[in-house]
Amino acid sequence: MKDEGKYLCPYCGATFETFEGLKGHALAEHKAEAVPLPEGMITLTINGQVYQVQVEPQWTLNYLLHDRLGLTSPKMFCDRGACGSCTVIMEGRPILSCMSLAIECDGKKIETAEGIADAGHPLIESYVKHHCMQCGYCTPGFVTTAKALLDRVPNPTEEEIIDALGGNLCRCGTYPQHPKAILEAAETLRQRGGGNGS
Repeated sequence: MKDEGKYLCPYCGATFETFEGLKGHALAEHKAEAVPLPEGMITLTINGQVYQVQVEPQWTLNYLLHDRLGLTSPKMFCDRGACGSCTVIMEGRPILSCMSLAIECDGKKIETAEGIADAGHPLIESYVKHHCMQCGYCTPGFVTTAKALLDRVPNPTEEEIIDALGGNLCRCGTYPQHPKAILEAAETLRQRGGGNGS
């Protein structure tokens, strides 16, 4: 790294006037150490798969997932953290991916609606059965929020479901169907032996 005409050691931050000086220092003092990762390199586990990606400081998690990695379920609707369409699960909690910087997610485990569907979670079937979507744009955000709830509260009440979904907006007005689908999915999980489907 070069800073104002000086070379900075990426291991310890020592400065050198020449590249040769830096090189000699690195070979003498840091020979046994692993090469440091470039700035902006992060590692994420997404739907069980490990990704190592170079990110820019301003990238949101939504931009990384949707636009760079091709996971299309986290939608961009309001871009203000107000609608829930970009919701993903990070470390067991539903988060708004449009309000999270990708660079701050280094080392995290993330689930998207694609991963929930691939795992055969009963939410997918119950959402279809109970017609929880019309245009479908908001559905992945609802599914991830519901999955996080069921992981945390295996036997939720209707009130707990309504409260958990309070940050998810549906322009088509499918709200009454979501609690029915989630209660049915919870029952299916209990019949399977309490597993969360992932």
